[in-house]
Amino acid sequence: MSTTREIFEPEHEAFRDSVRAFVEREMVPHNEQWEKDGVVSREVWQKAGAQGLLCFDVPEEYGGPGVSDFRYNMIVSEEQTHAGIAGPGFSVHTDIIVPYLITLGTDEQKQRWLPGCVSGDLITAIAMTEPGAGSDLQGIRTNAVDKGDHYVLNGSKTFISNGILSDLVIVVARTDPDAGHQGISLLVVERGMEGFSRGRNLEKVGMHAQDTAELVFEDVQVPKENLLGPEGSGFISLMQNLPQERLIIAAQAAAGCQAILDMCLKYAKEREAFGRPIGKFQHNRFLLAEMATETKIAQTFVDDCVVKHNKGELDSVGASMAKWWVTELQVKMASQAVQLHGGYGYMLEYPAAKAFIDSRISTIYGGTTEIQKEIIGRSLGI
Repeated sequence: MSTTREIFEPEHEAFRDSVRAFVEREMVPHNEQWEKDGVVSREVWQKAGAQGLLCFDVPEEYGGPGVSDFRYNMIVSEEQTHAGIAGPGFSVHTDIIVPYLITLGTDEQKQRWLPGCVSGDLITAIAMTEPGAGSDLQGIRTNAVDKGDHYVLNGSKTFISNGILSDLVIVVARTDPDAGHQGISLLVVERGMEGFSRGRNLEKVGMHAQDTAELVFEDVQVPKENLLGPEGSGFISLMQNLPQERLIIAAQAAAGCQAILDMCLKYAKEREAFGRPIGKFQHNRFLLAEMATETKIAQTFVDDCVVKHNKGELDSVGASMAKWWVTELQVKMASQAVQLHGGYGYMLEYPAAKAFIDSRISTIYGGTTEIQKEIIGRSLGI
């Protein structure tokens, strides 16, 4: 980062140095191929696990470091974002999915799954969104019928991050069709279970190296031992974990804003028009001044949210505010970057173009901007 941030201690900065070196060594040389393949290698997951870059808050007895400090999570996402690396879905795994296993899993489930999550040998996904149900989780149709010692799971999910590589998929399913949100449960489906299949690796506008798939469940027999948390508690569990998901998306967006600002400053100093650098034109100077100010505001807000989150004080409203505002800023700044770069901004080999296509999803996944504003609006009593 180009500015000093007060929330970090020396140990965080040392960790950042190691993450940055890992990204430069293990990601940057392979990123172009990953973008073509639509998926990263499993090897980069295992290397990240070996270097301690996954699942910081997994307790030591399950193979993890047992560190509950979200600043480490944020640093990994920031360094990937600064380098323009969108493929490895470490954040989905570490910040969104594994916390469900930690908080809801039985001791047997934790012993079975968490060590592999830490090492990168087990890659996780969560299957919420359906072809006919996105933001409205209560509208899901995937169902699981109780058959005594197992459930029979049927349904389909779409837009699933880590969908191709995943070994464990937390599936949001309806176990009681008449109980509304209290009839939703979480079932862990494992790679190789009969009736579990993956559709195509979806072709997206951006984030091409991040595998995103359709998942199909046809009479999948899921043992009762794979029920995560009490039956019927799935909706509440999802609501409790969403603030952290939205916070990490906001942190990624703030890092994206900084990366966009940095590339625009570099280009404005180097590119000349009419005999002088384009940054010398007042319009461009004012634009960059606005971008620098808004980036500073965004980062300060996100850092404050992280401090609150580490204290257990970040509520869903604060997380929603950060998520919608910072991601919308990122999308706006990415568009401004393309305009500033002119024709070069539309060329995919330039980072401005990649930032433009990769950032667009940020206002949609993790709950759309409109959903975040609805949450905030309700908190205001209107």
